[in-house]
Amino acid sequence: MSEKLPSYGGQAVIEGVMMRGAQVCSVAVRAPDRSIVIDTQPLSAIYRSRLAKIPFLRGLLILWDALVLGVRALTFSANTQAEEGEKIEGGALTLTLLITFVIGIGFFFLLPAGIGHLTVRFLNWSAQQSNLLEGGVRLGLLIAYIWSIGFMPDIRRVYAYHGAEHKTINAFEAGAKLDPETINRYPREHPRCGTAFLLTVAILSVLLFSAFGPMPLITRLVSRLLLIPVVASLSYEYIRLTSKLTRFWWSRPLMAPNLWLQKLTTAEPENDMIEVAIAAFNAMRASDDKSQTEAV
Repeated sequence: MSEKLPSYGGQAVIEGVMMRGAQVCSVAVRAPDRSIVIDTQPLSAIYRSRLAKIPFLRGLLILWDALVLGVRALTFSANTQAEEGEKIEGGALTLTLLITFVIGIGFFFLLPAGIGHLTVRFLNWSAQQSNLLEGGVRLGLLIAYIWSIGFMPDIRRVYAYHGAEHKTINAFEAGAKLDPETINRYPREHPRCGTAFLLTVAILSVLLFSAFGPMPLITRLVSRLLLIPVVASLSYEYIRLTSKLTRFWWSRPLMAPNLWLQKLTTAEPENDMIEVAIAAFNAMRASDDKSQTEAV
């Protein structure tokens, strides 16, 4: 029986890639002088705790920690590109993240709920019809947002680094040599992608909210906010399950929508982008192996 491969993950950042292992994560960024700057940090102990093994609860804990990890990686990449007096830190960073989070919740959860409520009040739609429309609007906004920002040059480069991250992990899991020419032959989609999580949240919210009956606008908005953790934990468990079923042909339809959406969130990377992904992956692997050896 072949040895089970670790489930490595990652994230694209500004001019770079973050790779997450079992013990550490490494961020590699192409600096303005064309050198590759690497930062390696230990992961939270939550990934190895008993809480991380409890279904549904583990999703919320790991997703929150992954969010913190992602913000840290993005901040490092942005500061690598910035001039000395332009670095992002402290209160300004916290305020920016808080505003972004509030806008995201309002745009993708509360706005569709408000639109759904209007159809009940002014068009006399049933609660089920209204809830289905709400889900459709939410899904449409997500896809439209991801597609539209892909036309921005800076975001297009982030999408290309996203493709480099996926190609590198796909090549590793296939046992291939990790060099740009070899890695470039592998697909830029991967079943454990965070994009899959976003799409799953949108789809599961349709199924969950469609079961609700009519309710006042305020109650409807509050219910959507309160159920975000529920939808998030269900989505995490669904992605975790489907990622284990990739070897079965019948699981492909389950993953097809997620893989399709990744065609919007990834782009074909240049070789120098893949070099950055390789640097992040190798740094993570080296530190991961060292940490596990020291723990024995």
